[in-house]
Amino acid sequence: MTSPSTDAYVCLDTHPTHTSAVTATITGPQRGQARAALTAHGFEILDEDTLVMARIDHEEPHWAEKAAQALAVDGLITEITPRLREAIEEEWTWANYPMPWCTRAEIREVSNEAQKIYDDIRHGRLIIHAHADDSGTTVAVATYRDSGKSVYLHGENHLRQIADTFDSPAQALTAFERLHGDTMRPGPAPMTDTERAAAEARTSLDIPATEAEPPAPEPEIVPAYAADAGDHDALLDQFLAAHGDWEKWRTFSDDTTHAIHESQTLRIERVHEAHPRETAWTVAAYETPVSDRMWHLTATGTTPAPVLQTLLHHLAEGDGWDTAIGSPVNEKTVTAATKPLTDAGWKHTIDGRWIHWTTPSGDAGIQFDAFAAQTPNSTLVTWTLWAGPSIDRPTWNVTASPYTPSSLLADLAETLAHGTGPRTHSPVKVRHTMHPITTPTAPPPSAATGQASRSR
Repeated sequence: MTSPSTDAYVCLDTHPTHTSAVTATITGPQRGQARAALTAHGFEILDEDTLVMARIDHEEPHWAEKAAQALAVDGLITEITPRLREAIEEEWTWANYPMPWCTRAEIREVSNEAQKIYDDIRHGRLIIHAHADDSGTTVAVATYRDSGKSVYLHGENHLRQIADTFDSPAQALTAFERLHGDTMRPGPAPMTDTERAAAEARTSLDIPATEAEPPAPEPEIVPAYAADAGDHDALLDQFLAAHGDWEKWRTFSDDTTHAIHESQTLRIERVHEAHPRETAWTVAAYETPVSDRMWHLTATGTTPAPVLQTLLHHLAEGDGWDTAIGSPVNEKTVTAATKPLTDAGWKHTIDGRWIHWTTPSGDAGIQFDAFAAQTPNSTLVTWTLWAGPSIDRPTWNVTASPYTPSSLLADLAETLAHGTGPRTHSPVKVRHTMHPITTPTAPPPSAATGQASRSR
């Protein structure tokens, strides 16, 4: 074994701005040997004393440790900092990896082959003739300069692989055009975010300068139906903190919260990462803890905060779940539910089976489906509260089933007709709050299902 040399000293550390890249700093009078050894193991020179390893598979700590072992054999003194050692020992896996049968070592082997392809492209050894989109996956056709072999590439980043080979560029291009003529484009595809981040890590250790954020715009007070959505998760947390007769449950995946009334007959389901225009809230009421649903209501992720506050207040203070199964939806209940809109002068129209109440400007409204009201076992929506360009293209909506209490609907209508809330002038960005992983306790079936059960 070669005895360590004191002519060069190598310190391996994590990159200050890139999550997985590794830096190598060389000190000592004679650094050429260390520099050559590091470049042979995947590091690239940033300046005279610093090299960087930045890969597209985020496996830099693993390969940096391999490089350190090789440098030690060559007699070079190498130090691995504690934070890099922690990264080396960290256990992690790719989410939704398309080859789940692979072991961790096999995954590294696949991604290392993808890294070689990426390096060959980046250094001009593999020339991309054209690329295309194949059902959301980037594919390309390319030729190696040295051998003249042409290849068909499938995938991006750590999943890119050679899917086929050809004897000549002409043969490869002909086959590629036959398969992907509709989406075929000349040259390489644009850099992926991963490739761009790796390129930035190889060129600088500086923390990118951040532009000062502009001052937050002053909110304006607008009708409740046009107000900002606010923080829905905070609204639910405040509701649960203020009402001890409700209990909170989390699902195993931690993406949904269930709030259950102590009677086990009223439930709230909150989906944290729902698309802004998909169902983010479901409220369901039951006659008994094990009966079918009496009624249910849903709300999208962009529903204004004042509307949700009204809903939660009614659930806490009202008699929302005292509606008996079979209570008819008649003219009296419809009139009671929509009286605030009538009093506010909202436009009232009838279009076949649908009855509409809309603002004079037509930017919000409530729709009642008389046919759905008489067929409670169907999946049709009876009540729709909405705001936006039209009911068919709403910014948000709330839907309710036939036996939803008229008192609850009247409270929501009152908020739409007379309530107000803040709205900022900047474009609204739906905020997704990260939730800590907790040890889950199996809850009863969700509010989105047809039954509730007692589970304590």
